[in-house]
Amino acid sequence: MIVIAHLSDIHIGATPQSAGRADAVMRYLDAMPGDVDAVLVTGDIADHGLAEEYETAAKLLTSRHPVLVGPGNHDVRAEFRRVLLGEEAADGPVNQVLRTPGAVFAMCDSSIPGQDPGDLDDETLTWLEGVLDGTDLPVFVAFHHPPVPLHSAPLDAMRLRRAERLEALLAGRTGVPAILVGHAHMAAATTFAGRPLLVGGGVVSTLKLPWEGGESFADSVDYELPPVIAFHVLDDAGRMTTHYRVVP
Repeated sequence: MIVIAHLSDIHIGATPQSAGRADAVMRYLDAMPGDVDAVLVTGDIADHGLAEEYETAAKLLTSRHPVLVGPGNHDVRAEFRRVLLGEEAADGPVNQVLRTPGAVFAMCDSSIPGQDPGDLDDETLTWLEGVLDGTDLPVFVAFHHPPVPLHSAPLDAMRLRRAERLEALLAGRTGVPAILVGHAHMAAATTFAGRPLLVGGGVVSTLKLPWEGGESFADSVDYELPPVIAFHVLDDAGRMTTHYRVVP
């Protein structure tokens, strides 16, 4: 059985409460009596892409569990690499892989520098193809931008572009149990490329849907609702189950 803790959109620096909310989530995970195979953080780590925001995030995202952190549209690749990953600053896609005894986690960079929508460019898709071809273990594919509409006009206007390219890459493959994304600031589950598409809830805030009053972006964002963690479980029969947990 593989257990994944999935969180997204911590946006350090967005509000005075952002660091405290992220800290509460990580303390919850570290206080659990059991282990998870991976903690995946699917983007928007910093709100302004500043070094000091990443320095705060680096401290908060330290855990006894393996952690894999990817960039979102609010992140700046060079500072993300330099501060969070300890690598030389560079502007190319930040693609990373975490290999565990039972599964592989491919964190793709779907950000487009300076833009809110997302895209998986040629370099990233080639890299992902290599990860998929290089293992017989299940591979969970993660990135920031949802590749399908989630029925929120402000969000859907900045989802993943050219999603059909990823769909073609995944076609016919049986070793990808699910795709994990963020960006939405709301927990959701749907399908893409014939498999589960699981959306992590927001940590810094929650995005309200139209029938909740979220018609425009300004009236969609709720900073009072608690942070959400998703626990995704792949059982021995190959079935995916997701549990959502709010963190006070």
